[in-house]
Amino acid sequence: MTQGALAIPLVDSPYVIETGLVSLNKYGEELCGDNVFISYRDDSVIVVLSDGLGSGVKANILSTLTSKIAGTMLEMGASLDEVVETVGQTLPVCKVRGLAYSTFTIIQIFRDGKVYMAEFDNPSVFYLHQGKITPLSHRERYIGDNKVKETRFRAEEGDFIVAISDGVVHAGIGAVLNLGWQWPNVARFLEKAVVQERSAANVARRLGDICQHLYAGKPGDDTTVVTLYIRHPRHLTLAVGPPRRRQDDAKLARLLAEAPGRKVVCGGTTSNIIAREWQTDLEVDLRYCSPTIPPLGRIQGVDLVTEGIITISSALERLKSLSQGKGMGEVLTSEDGASMLATLLWESDEIDFLVGGAINPAHQNPELPLGLALKEQVITELTHLMEQAGKTVTVTSF
Repeated sequence: MTQGALAIPLVDSPYVIETGLVSLNKYGEELCGDNVFISYRDDSVIVVLSDGLGSGVKANILSTLTSKIAGTMLEMGASLDEVVETVGQTLPVCKVRGLAYSTFTIIQIFRDGKVYMAEFDNPSVFYLHQGKITPLSHRERYIGDNKVKETRFRAEEGDFIVAISDGVVHAGIGAVLNLGWQWPNVARFLEKAVVQERSAANVARRLGDICQHLYAGKPGDDTTVVTLYIRHPRHLTLAVGPPRRRQDDAKLARLLAEAPGRKVVCGGTTSNIIAREWQTDLEVDLRYCSPTIPPLGRIQGVDLVTEGIITISSALERLKSLSQGKGMGEVLTSEDGASMLATLLWESDEIDFLVGGAINPAHQNPELPLGLALKEQVITELTHLMEQAGKTVTVTSF
């Protein structure tokens, strides 16, 4: 199973387009016959899902060519007619089966919420508004010999759009389910999932997990889910380390108190500073125990309170896995401090680091494998990783 997630901000738009992706290879195949191309222009996000004929290497090549040709041309401003004509000339119809070279679903979301979709031989896209499947009007037209279904509508904040390959609706066919999962049943599942998760990555993961289960761990077809979630940006402020000068403690506490969105405090000394300046209590939270990650704390008004360098370093390793599409389900559902910190960072779009420069006396022990600049190194690596993931990052030092 391959997984991926990305949150894409649009220029001059109040929206962020969060995407989630899960693909299952047909059992016994090293390559997936489905391919997804995601790109963005200044005014829109473009997603192309293609399902290649057959499976394995040949299908992978066909779907990859289709999605990249279509996505790149649309990115450059080409019309759908030009895209379909180019793909048709590049990849001919199979003479033996008389079937199309590959199918495709194109979704383009503009900065004002307008959506354009073009579908060719893939299962119909699911549009969920206020948590419910909402029918969309469309028109059908022929481009050459290909009948393409086009849809235009305006999406709103909180809406989900889910595109799938036919491996999803066929899941369980001939085994757990005689006729497969089928589109209406998938739709009912999605209505529950989007209310419970409110995350593109989680919805895609849950749908992929169900398909894996229905196939009894041996998918009979390549199976792909792409989810798009339209929402406002999420802001996170993380305070780590005490300031070099004690007189800056109040400033650190004030900046954290005034910050919008979610708040995180890392480190015992930092937590004590925030609790003291806010005139509230710092408590130890032992509900979630881990043999390798220190326990959490609690401060009223702070979403997550953790230990310092051990937890941050562990969170960094989890984020590296997430950035590669690995271990997403485990990280996003685990309740140790490092996983919870990684999840908050991963799900945020705008991240402010408030970094204190005081040296921790514990790091001066020559028997510990910790350099004097360890905290700075970890924070630097963490900020670079978040920027590479498309997030807006600022660092304020004290």
